[in-house]
Amino acid sequence: MGNQTLLACGMAAGPLFTVAYLLEGASRVDYKPFRHPVSSLALGRAGWSQTVSFLFAGLLSLLFAVGLWRTGPSHWGALLIGVWAVGLLGAGACRTDPVSGYPVGTPDQLRRPTRVGALHDLFSLIGFLALAVACFVFALSNSLGWALYSIASGVLFATTMALASAAFSQHQRWVDLGGLIQRVSLTIGWTWQTLLAVRVLHT
Repeated sequence: MGNQTLLACGMAAGPLFTVAYLLEGASRVDYKPFRHPVSSLALGRAGWSQTVSFLFAGLLSLLFAVGLWRTGPSHWGALLIGVWAVGLLGAGACRTDPVSGYPVGTPDQLRRPTRVGALHDLFSLIGFLALAVACFVFALSNSLGWALYSIASGVLFATTMALASAAFSQHQRWVDLGGLIQRVSLTIGWTWQTLLAVRVLHT
């Protein structure tokens, strides 16, 4: 596979993942996008579609990491994008536990997470941390504008993910906005990856 194709995979991953969860979330009667996490869309009879979305986005991001390794300005950055991709693949392979009352009839928080649910959270955490650090690594460039944008993206991505995690842990102040905050965070992260791919493609 050519380097340009590999880098283009990094451009496609975020938009495809975003469109998939927006469409799937809109089709669920009891699903509340402002409250519930994207991962909860993997629960229920139609959950396979969100699982496929995780795996496909992870695969595209992994191919992007290969392209970055071959052509990008930082091997460390490419490795971090690869870890982010593995996090997506792991989160897709391991379904999340019910949270914040979805699906209907489940508690806001399980007393003890299942093994699969704990693995989902672990893969997600590793992936999120890797992407946040990647923002700072790729900020090391000759372009001041890109550096400032990458640093801001890393800070905002990490901050909003921390707030979303607090919401899904049933923090009273944030619980009803957990889904919205997570979506803001994902948009920040995916937009940065898309623009990184565009930047490297045109270098």
